[in-house]
Amino acid sequence: MTDFWTALEHHIHAVTGQPFVIRQRQPLGGGCINRAWRISDGQRTFFVKVNAAANLPWFEAEAASLAELAATRTVRVPAPMGHGVAAEQAWLMLEYLPLVSGGTRAMERLGRSLAALHAQPRKGFGWHRDNAIGATPQLNAYCDNWIEFWRERRLGFQLDLAARKGYVGALQQQGERLRARLDGLFVGHSPTPALLHGDLWSGNVGGTGEGEPVMFDPAVYQGDREADLAMTELFGGFPEAFYAAYREALPLATGYPQRRTLYNLYHVLNHLNLFGGSYRAQAERMMAQLLAELR
Repeated sequence: MTDFWTALEHHIHAVTGQPFVIRQRQPLGGGCINRAWRISDGQRTFFVKVNAAANLPWFEAEAASLAELAATRTVRVPAPMGHGVAAEQAWLMLEYLPLVSGGTRAMERLGRSLAALHAQPRKGFGWHRDNAIGATPQLNAYCDNWIEFWRERRLGFQLDLAARKGYVGALQQQGERLRARLDGLFVGHSPTPALLHGDLWSGNVGGTGEGEPVMFDPAVYQGDREADLAMTELFGGFPEAFYAAYREALPLATGYPQRRTLYNLYHVLNHLNLFGGSYRAQAERMMAQLLAELR
């Protein structure tokens, strides 16, 4: 690893114009996909993700995602400092932000910030490049029709992946019936494109010591803003103050509870493809619920 850390020292010197020698190197937990480190010269500190060299494109996409979120000037994200390959390992370097769990005020601010992000107009559903949702590729080729985008790029892709992993039978039958009837969940709701975080669960948000909310680990694309809000409810962890602040700025359309299930189905299918087990039954229950509501 000596050559690897030396390469990072040289990179920091190149981008900051100041020599950098690693004095402290601490492995960090919390992630199941990448290895993470905090490196410091005693004065400056950076956050580094490490994975196999073949995964550099996902780090490039994450850096682009963070830069695009930062450009909106609505939400705080760690600034990307660079990425590359050294000693046969891909790396992504970010600004190091000491984070704490967000309190009520920080979560209120997060709700307002998310609403401000979603309020900025965008063109087209998708993004200019594919990225990843967890360790699964996420396809983002642009589409003018949101329902078609969700049918093909989200549900269709995950169902095809599930079939290749041997998850067939009722899961696939219900999935195809649901895909054919998606229009029925959008009566009276015509989404306009918004820039989404894309993987907005409580493990991907925090706050600074000053109470400023921070988002990280995005999987951005442009889509229905409800998809971001839905995921905050999938695993819990967001207080009512967050939702109240969001709804005050951007009220939700009729039918959101049904579409929340639809949008979270994508993430449950992804968990099935990544982890298996009980997620199959959960996905089948969600599809059965949606199909029942479409009768």
